[in-house]
Amino acid sequence: MIKAILIFNNHGKPRLIRFYQYFAEDMQQQIIRETFHLVSKRDDNVCNFLEGGSLIGGSDYKLIYRHYATLYFVFCVDSSESELGILDLIQVHYILQEVVMGGMVLETNMNEIVAQVEVQNRLEKSEGGLSAAPARAVSAVKNMNLPEIPRNINIGDINIKVPSLSPF
Repeated sequence: MIKAILIFNNHGKPRLIRFYQYFAEDMQQQIIRETFHLVSKRDDNVCNFLEGGSLIGGSDYKLIYRHYATLYFVFCVDSSESELGILDLIQVHYILQEVVMGGMVLETNMNEIVAQVEVQNRLEKSEGGLSAAPARAVSAVKNMNLPEIPRNINIGDINIKVPSLSPF
């Protein structure tokens, strides 16, 4: 049985929340925070199934999720649900979000829809571990051994004056 469907962005902001079992409002917020914490800290190339958090039912429940672009799709289910069936359901939900946007049907040609989903899947596979790239870039800049911060940057005909910045 599905206990909850949670869709939130990369920052943990809920985009769609559906609980199929009663939880008080404050408990729902705690579940959302705990679930986001559990799935967002996982690497993109690890299994998409994990044991439910302590708030959602513990080891009797599973979190089945997929991370597409900037959204996490998370289903909280009990042990009677098929993990692969839920992943298929997440894929269908993702496809619906791509086909309908802002109440308007964007595409009705099934071949085009399938082609776009395949393009998205290839893109996700090629990006591999790129989700950590911004953090690695900041770290690399901080670890650069520059004798001084550049004051002028010249690229072709473009001259950029860099304002005085405080050290990292």
